[in-house]
Amino acid sequence: MKAGRQSGFTLLELMITVAVVAILASIAYPSYTQYVIRGHRAAAQTEMMDIANRQQQFFLANRQYATSLGALSYSLPPEVAARYALNPANMEVDNAATPPNFRITFVPSGAQAGDGNLTLNSEGAKTPAEKW
Repeated sequence: MKAGRQSGFTLLELMITVAVVAILASIAYPSYTQYVIRGHRAAAQTEMMDIANRQQQFFLANRQYATSLGALSYSLPPEVAARYALNPANMEVDNAATPPNFRITFVPSGAQAGDGNLTLNSEGAKTPAEKW
């Protein structure tokens, strides 16, 4: 009597498949995390530009820059606030200077912390340049 042919995978075939998947995952995961960090950075940059626009509008109306976010009727969205800090010390305003100026600094936190600070000033200078 002949034995029937069994179907399925051998242990060697299964181990090769697992190894290939592990190699692909080790390449894809770092790229994915960098993509996520860049996406969060772009959201923070958008908010910084919004604050700068509000500052310019406030300046046109009041001949000085706002010293608080409350004066701009602005609050940082929760999804950005979870990854970047913007406290009063990070929004520097010098209305006594000629011309008056401001500087906004977002300080990253959590998984975003390795990305570095983002800064935008009243002249439109964005630092670090490679992050913009």
